[in-house]
Amino acid sequence: MKEEDNAAEINLWLNGYNDLFSDFDHRNYSVRTLSDDFLLETRKASIEKKKGELKNIKFCLPLKGRDKNYENIIKQRLLVHFHKHYKLLHDEKIKLMQKGAAFTITGIMLMIIATFILFYYEEHSLLLNFLIILLEPGGWFLFWEGLGMILFESKKKRHELEFYEKMINCNVSFFSHAEDTKKHY
Repeated sequence: MKEEDNAAEINLWLNGYNDLFSDFDHRNYSVRTLSDDFLLETRKASIEKKKGELKNIKFCLPLKGRDKNYENIIKQRLLVHFHKHYKLLHDEKIKLMQKGAAFTITGIMLMIIATFILFYYEEHSLLLNFLIILLEPGGWFLFWEGLGMILFESKKKRHELEFYEKMINCNVSFFSHAEDTKKHY
């Protein structure tokens, strides 16, 4: 196998299909919850791979006990899981960006209103002074909070979104090993 082929895949050694799933969930493979350990190991292995570079996830299992029907169900389960979580995170990021934009625009509008009051009303009543005191910090707060959502909060989701984007574009395959060939280095 070429070095570049190896760079385009994740290889995970499994003792059985159950290694992919939660120990607490004993439903069918088609609906079963994926293991946190499996997801963590897959994330760690995918970090070094650039988006578009990762092509395959390969699971190495003992020859004994392999079942093509289970493998097809598991492939479909993984695909559904990765697509579902990608969409959830993508939608969450879009909502966060929209909320940030709404905060920023509202903050700017509050500052414009405060500026309008200061510019057009030379005689300041108690109510106008109170409005200015209320609008200026409120405008600045919403402006900066909105920008914070757009620039910083949305970026926090980037790594997880990239992980799921890598996974939805991967081909999942299974291959066998002889049980006595597993060596720990």
